[in-house]
Amino acid sequence: MAICQMEGLGLGSARFTKMAVSFLIAFFLLYMLSMVYRSSTFDLIGGFSRAIGTGEMAGNDTGASVSEDKRSSQPARVAVDKLLGGLLAPGFDEESCVSRYRSSLYRRISPHKPSSYLALKLRKYEDLHKRCGPHTESYNRTLEELSSGHVNGTTDCSYVVWTPANGLGNRIISMASSFLYAFLTNRVLLVDLGTDMAGVFCEPFPNTSWLLPMDFPLSNQFYGLRSGNDHSYGHLLWKNNMNVSTVSQPPPFLYLYLSYNYDDYDKLFYKDQNQGFLQNVPWLILKSDQYFAPYLFLIPSFQQELGRLFPDTETVFHHLVRYLFHPSNQAWGLITRFYHSYLATADQRIGLQVRVFNRKASPIKVVLEQILGCIQKEKLLPQVDEEKQIATSSKNRTSRAITIASLYPEYYESIKNMYWMKPTVNGDVIGVYQPSHEEFQQFGNNIHNIKAWAEINILSLSDVLVTSSWSTFGYVAQGLGGLKPWILYVPTGDRTTDLPCPRAMSMEPCFHFPPNYYKNTGSRRRLATASLAPHIRQCEDATSGIKLVNDKPL
Repeated sequence: MAICQMEGLGLGSARFTKMAVSFLIAFFLLYMLSMVYRSSTFDLIGGFSRAIGTGEMAGNDTGASVSEDKRSSQPARVAVDKLLGGLLAPGFDEESCVSRYRSSLYRRISPHKPSSYLALKLRKYEDLHKRCGPHTESYNRTLEELSSGHVNGTTDCSYVVWTPANGLGNRIISMASSFLYAFLTNRVLLVDLGTDMAGVFCEPFPNTSWLLPMDFPLSNQFYGLRSGNDHSYGHLLWKNNMNVSTVSQPPPFLYLYLSYNYDDYDKLFYKDQNQGFLQNVPWLILKSDQYFAPYLFLIPSFQQELGRLFPDTETVFHHLVRYLFHPSNQAWGLITRFYHSYLATADQRIGLQVRVFNRKASPIKVVLEQILGCIQKEKLLPQVDEEKQIATSSKNRTSRAITIASLYPEYYESIKNMYWMKPTVNGDVIGVYQPSHEEFQQFGNNIHNIKAWAEINILSLSDVLVTSSWSTFGYVAQGLGGLKPWILYVPTGDRTTDLPCPRAMSMEPCFHFPPNYYKNTGSRRRLATASLAPHIRQCEDATSGIKLVNDKPL
């Protein structure tokens, strides 16, 4: 019909054919030019994760990434290592947990590679977990021992059962520590996630589950587990005058209470001479809200193995958290939608995590002044130009995206308005975003935990990270991202501090409440735990705490 109409206008068929060919040639040339333009735009976006994110939005999922150093005009192409240097095992169903092999596309490439020995031992652990995991023959035999109340040695499997305490950040750091302890003692880790953590994480081990079966005989006792429990290891030591050699038969299970308020008997778990007895107990039910991994490095019987697993002692949590904790598909959807909407095209991503434990003691105005003091003192963001209304035109202006994670909206609103009302002194474009503001921490809420886990991951995608003192939420973000954050001291009272946010000495979390042991002298002078090993230091944000650092050049 279209041809008849054109011929009716006096266009012959030969002339029409020539026009059609010309049109197709012009269309092809325009298409080729558009591809060149898109390619150059792709390379100019800058940064490994941002380039990949933009490629994915366009439907590009080739498994290759672009990394660009801003000091160089030529982007460097690198292969994406979806197994994280051998940290992860291949063979999982990728659709059931998209984040497992794809999170590396969004983060900066980590310079911290796992040791080959760690990778080898993880594969051996996965075989052990598959052999001894829930509902296997070995698991069922060990349950029979638990029910009988006697250890008869009919199975070669033993377990650490992790039980939850406090918020999501505390749970993740304590689960990572519990896995490390299970890993060192040839045990299988099972976790009681409960209903409020359902759908937060993917399964970490291939062809098996780490979830404690709902019919586990002791489950109904978990939530009453406290210091001094009759079945706790601390109570056993107290009852036997701290001499477990008098115990004729090891029990089938013991509780290990390692939370912040544990007593002096509970703390004796960390004494090396007590580990031999625990090896004979098939079931250890562990409750903790602490990152107690640093103290495992002070137990002599573990030190050689830990040295082989982690030659760089400040990478322990970095490797454990990336190995164990993968966002579920529901959480990954939240993460990637926020990323593509607000972060993908920014030249630099800044994460700001503000955790205020007592709003009355830390007024909004004072905390905000502390945040701005941190930003300005450390030159993390440009200042606004109070004299101008319009930014100076510049071809080299940088776009920066700030993600603010906080329970409250006031810090986001203030910083957003500051950069909206005035231009920056150097012409940089600043975007300020906040995924949510829940107002208060909600315990027992599944959706709250999924959103919190998404925000932790979004913070971990940052190039620059500021976390809050004492915040386990921030610890997890820095570990996932392999980042040494600036630590925001959240002030109490009506004054800011002179040092608003010092730089962390390592990316490891802080063990807030390590045990305090004393020299056997009349004065009972306390041993300085942080001086017991060169790779242990006092935490920047908790004077009573300790953390792992790298004490030697690699």
